[in-house]
Amino acid sequence: MAINKAKKGEILATLEAHLKESTSVAFTSNTGITALDVTTMKKELRIQNTTFMLAKKTLMCIAFKNVFNVELNIDTLPGQVAIIVSKGDKVAGLAVVNKYVKEWAKEKKMVFVGGFFDGVLLDAAAIGRIAGLPSREVLLAKLLGSMMSPVSGLARFFDGAKKDMEAKGLKTAKDLIGAAAVTTVAEVVATTPEVVTETSTPEVVVEVTPEATSEVTV
Repeated sequence: MAINKAKKGEILATLEAHLKESTSVAFTSNTGITALDVTTMKKELRIQNTTFMLAKKTLMCIAFKNVFNVELNIDTLPGQVAIIVSKGDKVAGLAVVNKYVKEWAKEKKMVFVGGFFDGVLLDAAAIGRIAGLPSREVLLAKLLGSMMSPVSGLARFFDGAKKDMEAKGLKTAKDLIGAAAVTTVAEVVATTPEVVTETSTPEVVVEVTPEATSEVTV
């Protein structure tokens, strides 16, 4: 459906406004995608501060040129194309789209055809790989989990030490260390072979001979 010049100007201004706030951009080619599909996906994208927008490819190219001074190749954007603009986490919004790309893979309703990430134009394969990465929140959760592991181990150690002290009727950690030291010494004594402590000193015989005399003539 043809749109007038005023409407084109409005769409172009909207595209440029979104791109100026973008942290990453992706393009999808859409075949047979329904209004209900788009509405469902947009609800999830809004949570990730990401916009999904259908527009003419010529307007997308003009917007990219005006905002990033980057030339888009229309030949790499086949069919009806949507632009996905992330304004928060670079990957989170793309991950939502990637979920639907996989869900609709059999019908091929939507596929990645390109993207713009960290100032670089990417092909379909590259932006698809990025969309499959964990979001910042997921990575932080994994990092926190790995950091908490040593703390959990330390807590289990102290809990075990407390139970050990209570079982032995000890009151302080110093008592526990002392008890451990006594136990260790007892074990060493019990397992050390008998040592002979009596030693004999060899008899030393000194033979004294008469001193030899010599005459000195002055």
